[in-house]
Amino acid sequence: MKILALLFVFSSGVFGQSLFDGKSLAGWTVRKGEEKYWTVKEGAIVGGSMKEKIAHNTFIATAKRYENFELTLQVKVEGKNPNAGIQIRSERIKDHHEMIGYQADVGPGWWGKLYDESRRRKVMGNWVSKEAATAAKEGWNDYKIRCEGKRIRIWINTILTCDYTEKDDSIPLKGFVALQAHSGPPFEASYRKISIKEL
Repeated sequence: MKILALLFVFSSGVFGQSLFDGKSLAGWTVRKGEEKYWTVKEGAIVGGSMKEKIAHNTFIATAKRYENFELTLQVKVEGKNPNAGIQIRSERIKDHHEMIGYQADVGPGWWGKLYDESRRRKVMGNWVSKEAATAAKEGWNDYKIRCEGKRIRIWINTILTCDYTEKDDSIPLKGFVALQAHSGPPFEASYRKISIKEL
């Protein structure tokens, strides 16, 4: 009976819901014409290209919007000057390749910062400490993003990198989760073990 109860708790999403089955892009949406930039390799969603320059920012997004949540995943980047990010509370811009909304940044010099993509176009939440600036490492990094009301916190490898509270009441607090591969020289951004727990 106790085992059955535990199984029920797990299936009810107390420990979070997986957003990626490790095999396909089921549950994710890509803008028409950008499918070539997104694939699944070795249990990870991979964006970008190691063979050609990425012409413009490209995104793969969830089909569902989320408001208050804790998102966990593993991320790594490879290539020359790699730049990527994790969109939260974001929307696609109509008839455009861009998304608008908060972005938890990924890449050298950017890991763990909070950027406002296509809206205010600036870093809204910078590193909270010297330790935060060196939280990321080569290879896979554990990323956690927690959104509660107007407060957004980011951790990389268990180190708090950003703690931001939105002051503008006009900024939406709900939207899609998306993965980004930034424009630029050939590189790849890989994302795996993607899970979300709604609060």
